[in-house]
Amino acid sequence: MILIFSHITSPRLQYICQFIFKELLGQDIVITIDSEEFNNHEGAKINYSNIEMTGFTIQNHSLLFETEIKEQAIECFAINDYKAFFKIIKSDFAFDLFAATFYLISRYEEYLPHKKDIYGRYAYENSLAFKESFLTLPLINIWVNDLANLLRKRYPASKFQIPPFNFLPTYDIDMAYSYKHKGFLRNIGGFLRSPSLERIKVLLGSKKDPFDSYEYLDGLHQKYNLHPLYFFLAAEKDDTYDKNISPHKDAMWKLVKHHAKKYTVGLHPSWQSGDNFSLLKKEKEQLEAMVGKAASSGQDGIKKSRQHYIRFNLPAGYRKLTEAGITDDHSMGYGSINGFRASVASDFYWYDLEKEEQTALRIHPFCFMEANSFYEQKLSPQESYAELMHYYLQCKGVNGTLVTVFHNNFLGTGKVFAGWKATYERFIAQIEN
Repeated sequence: MILIFSHITSPRLQYICQFIFKELLGQDIVITIDSEEFNNHEGAKINYSNIEMTGFTIQNHSLLFETEIKEQAIECFAINDYKAFFKIIKSDFAFDLFAATFYLISRYEEYLPHKKDIYGRYAYENSLAFKESFLTLPLINIWVNDLANLLRKRYPASKFQIPPFNFLPTYDIDMAYSYKHKGFLRNIGGFLRSPSLERIKVLLGSKKDPFDSYEYLDGLHQKYNLHPLYFFLAAEKDDTYDKNISPHKDAMWKLVKHHAKKYTVGLHPSWQSGDNFSLLKKEKEQLEAMVGKAASSGQDGIKKSRQHYIRFNLPAGYRKLTEAGITDDHSMGYGSINGFRASVASDFYWYDLEKEEQTALRIHPFCFMEANSFYEQKLSPQESYAELMHYYLQCKGVNGTLVTVFHNNFLGTGKVFAGWKATYERFIAQIEN
């Protein structure tokens, strides 16, 4: 157990200390405002105050004791080959790790006035991580590991239980098939816009649909003993951004049931549901009906989600998910660039800054989505392999969790996505859980 002294306590301080010590380092903590209790404590202890006392000292920034949301004066500096901020003096650590971690993981900057991108999302160009060039690093994990090393030197009896590295492959099924099961009118319209012999062959049954990569992925998961997570778009109506097969079609029911028997299935809320909360509930209920009793993994209802186009804003987006019964969300990443949006390679509970409380919604950040590499960053499959390996090595190096996002169409046989299947399998073969 680690004893932490603070002149006062707060929900922010309680939240971030639980995350750093309990979740990342496997250590129980107690926060005290009693200086005598702190001085008499013989085990590991941290003085988080500006009061001179015994113990490992981290002078505090005011952020964790504030209750308003306001612009923070942030100046980054380099230390140990990485960036930090909220610099402090006369301390055993060069900056206020607790406040800096809270600022990043709470997505504090996303509550401040900011420019949105063309999809109405928080634009990554606003973020401190992008501006200061640490978007590609799990900076919080790096900081915490450094803290653990210093605490071990000060308190050799300290035994930290850092969770092992984990790899979680996830898939967004935005368009289950390119041609099949779309109906006569959609296929005629598609053919007139872009005449294709392939479309005819697929519809006649002489060629496999180019987006049908499901059997291939099943084999890959079995070969490498992977436990993936699938998110299905279940929009009732076609829209500019919602193009999946109707969830009422038998083919979609069979596809969802097939996956629910083997894997965990989550909801990919439609673009339309972002403007209509009732649709979010309907889509969740629809997917639950499709999964039915097929789930062999003990899955009870749909509890996981990832926003289509990563379309959400704080705090409203997460509050809607919670109200709909979602307990775990996988949207914490950018839909236009790869990297660590919350600067962490570990999952965490969402802290609602406006309500000043830790919520029950668990956030699972991803750092790589192939669509970002292909559409936004304009990388080839070979260049994307190097990017994938970077994120793998970064997450593995800090004992974090690597969450990747792929789409079935990238891993099929479509010419426009040539090379992606080979790149993905080459990458999977390198992973060591």
